[in-house]
Amino acid sequence: MDPDRGVDRGLIAELCELATWAPNHKRLEPWRFAVLSGDARAQLGVLTAEHQIAQGEIDPDRVAKSRSKYLRSPVVVVIGALANPSPVLHAENRDAVAAAVQTFLLGATARGLHTYWGTGATTHAPEVKRLVGLAPEDTIVAIVYLGWPLGPVEVPPRQPPTIIWLG
Repeated sequence: MDPDRGVDRGLIAELCELATWAPNHKRLEPWRFAVLSGDARAQLGVLTAEHQIAQGEIDPDRVAKSRSKYLRSPVVVVIGALANPSPVLHAENRDAVAAAVQTFLLGATARGLHTYWGTGATTHAPEVKRLVGLAPEDTIVAIVYLGWPLGPVEVPPRQPPTIIWLG
């Protein structure tokens, strides 16, 4: 991914809008998008590293990687799911946002962009949730690295699906 070639804000907004076409039970529209570029990516890395250290991480290489990894792409999109007091709707909100992430990724690929769906420690850090405008009870579903590929993007091999035929 080319970290120096920006992605037009209009294109990012179009991808976020496309993502909202994902199915969502009761039409709660639980997705929230935070777009980080420039110094905000470094701030995300600092907060992630601080969270790792607070959680007991002692490997300096892992902490250093966390500080710098969001600088690999020109844009990072944090996609969150709003909490719901109903356990059933809370789970369905997260599922709807996961579908929205997939729609976002497919739209980005169709437009020639390269993406990577990240998760990990960052998704649990309260400071990160605060940075991107989410409440502590909300869920970060994806941290999407978004940018233009430097060359051909290899598609990892996929196993055929397991299908159970009944009837």
